[in-house]
Amino acid sequence: MTAAAAGPRRRPPSRPALLRSLRRNLTAYGFMCAALACFVLFAWYPMIREFLLSFQETNFVDPPRWAGLKNFETVLANPSFGQVWLNTAAFTVLALVFGYAVPFVVALVLNELRHARAYLRFVVYLPVMLPPAVGVLLFRWFYDPGPGLFNQILELVGLPGLSWLDSSATALVSLVIVSTWMNLGSGTLIYLAALQNIPGELYEAAELDGAGFFRRIRYVTIPQTRLVLLLMLMLQIVATMQVFIEPYLLTGGGPENSTMTVAMLMYQYAFTFGDWGAGGALGMMLMLVLMVFAAVQLRLTRDDRD
Repeated sequence: MTAAAAGPRRRPPSRPALLRSLRRNLTAYGFMCAALACFVLFAWYPMIREFLLSFQETNFVDPPRWAGLKNFETVLANPSFGQVWLNTAAFTVLALVFGYAVPFVVALVLNELRHARAYLRFVVYLPVMLPPAVGVLLFRWFYDPGPGLFNQILELVGLPGLSWLDSSATALVSLVIVSTWMNLGSGTLIYLAALQNIPGELYEAAELDGAGFFRRIRYVTIPQTRLVLLLMLMLQIVATMQVFIEPYLLTGGGPENSTMTVAMLMYQYAFTFGDWGAGGALGMMLMLVLMVFAAVQLRLTRDDRD
């Protein structure tokens, strides 16, 4: 093969070009190392520390002692162990029914609007900007059995007031309402961004075929946003199974342990009973459960990409 057939040879980069490329890459690697250091310090190190802690007995004063599986046995022997997992699972299911579906519906409505869309986005996202404790304490007044807003609304329509947080029949649902309201904005904006990336030609073709609003959602919107829906489902499960702020500030786990969650029991082991090893063991159990959900989600999204 001749030199002409092989094409012109590329000239090696000059020394100044090599130096500029090296400086540019070093700067990029420097920023990446800083982010990686933060990730290792605030994500991986706590996970590794929790794993070690679950097999130790320690009060963080004396040197830790190896305990083997004793901490796991302590957690499993707790009479509340099964109840807190059932409460957490029930909260997760209810939160998926409301907190997963409601933001998607709100995003669909906002996507169809032609006026005041930016203002309504701000209104929907406003609860996210509030500190979580402030939002929870606001709902404490809403749920007050006396002058609370919700009971006043029920009285206006001729219905009796409810003991929202003092009854095991309504306490868990009340926490789900708070969680849904506080996280509505984030989910709505993510769904809205996914909806606006759908090509308009698909909707036009569906309309020409006679598809109505709901059929367009079924055959165009949902298939085109499937990856985002699966991702949000995983994030929703991970977040709701670690619920802590709502039951801690509103009910304290009551009434009758009906709102005691896994995260709250972990807190009690560590900060109330001083049993850090048992708290770490329960945390490891929760992490393993969430890892199973994450593995399933990764498998579903991989199959969808393939």
